[in-house]
Parts: sequence; structure tokens; C-alpha cells
Amino acid sequence: MVEAKEVYSFLLFVNGWLGQLFSPCSQPVLLSTSSLNTQQYLGKWYFIAAAGVKESDVQMFRQMDSTVFHLNETSKKTLLLTGAMRMGVHCIMKNWTYTIQSGKDDLTSEGRPELQTLVWSGEWLNCTQCILLQEIERHLDPLETHDTLNRFMLYARDSALLDNKVVKAFQTQTACKNMDRFVHLPQEKELCKLENKV
Repeated sequence: MVEAKEVYSFLLFVNGWLGQLFSPCSQPVLLSTSSLNTQQYLGKWYFIAAAGVKESDVQMFRQMDSTVFHLNETSKKTLLLTGAMRMGVHCIMKNWTYTIQSGKDDLTSEGRPELQTLVWSGEWLNCTQCILLQEIERHLDPLETHDTLNRFMLYARDSALLDNKVVKAFQTQTACKNMDRFVHLPQEKELCKLENKV
């Protein structure tokens, strides 16, 4: 005699399987920063696109033509991200410092303790030379239930001109997460030079 527990387990399995079959959304793979081999991610990266829940999540990227970054390890637990952003005819340089904390999955941004930065595998988009960062900023007021910032950013290792299929997959996958505000950098002008970077 089949127990009710077994029937229930089977029905849950079938429900989950059917949900995956009919849902275009897949789940990205989180790269826990506490166990991440940072050495494989050091060096040059190109910023390709961003997606957010609200227009304010992506608004700053609409002014950019292209952006190139260099990720450097300044100590065992500290990463320095240097960016050269093309905005019109100007190149703007900026640095971000991130700390890796044992037992935490996210990066801590210097000067912004409320900002949670998660690192996701590019395999979500079938792009082994890609990486995604998700920035989430929550209200400091515990009575507020929505995020003040929630966006994904797509970076590519090899080139500023990423295959359109990957960019489309990024847009589709993030839209499944209710991030329908989307920016794809045009990459029409010459990239800014990263000072003192190889």
C-alpha cells in the first residue's frame, strides 16, 4: 500500500518538473565569495549590459558608451575594481574597493555597508567568459519591505563586443526575475584607457 507521504512526494516532484518544463526562467549559480578562487577573475573585464527592477537601477548606465574594468587583488581579502567609463567625449575613472568576508556569499563594498554584491557564474547565459554581479541595497528602515536597488550587471572577459545571443539571454533571464529595465552599452566609441593597467 502506497503511503500518503510517497504520493505527496511524487506529486511535488511532478509539479517541480512541469514548472521547469514550462518556465523559461533558470536559476543562476552563485559563486560564494568566501570560497571563490579570485585569481581566475583578476584582470581586464568589459561591462556589457545591466538590468534592474526600476529605471533608477540602470539610469546611470544610459549615459555610458563603453566601460572597461581591471580587477586587482590588493590583499588576500581585498579586491580593487578600477573602471574607465566613456561618457560622451569624456573618460571617467573610478575605483571600488570590495572586501571578502569569511562565511559570507557576498562582497562588502567600502563605504556602503548596506550594499550587497553577489557574484554569479556566466554559465547562466552559456558564457564561460562572462560573469555577473548583482547589487542589492535594502532600506535601513526595517518597516520598508522593498529594495532601494536591485540590478544585475553583465561583464565579458574577451571583448567589449559580446555575441548578441548572450546579451539577449541576459535580458530574457533577468526579465524572468522582474528586471525589465535594460541597458546594453552601445560600444560605438573608442574605449577609455585604464591608467597603469596591462
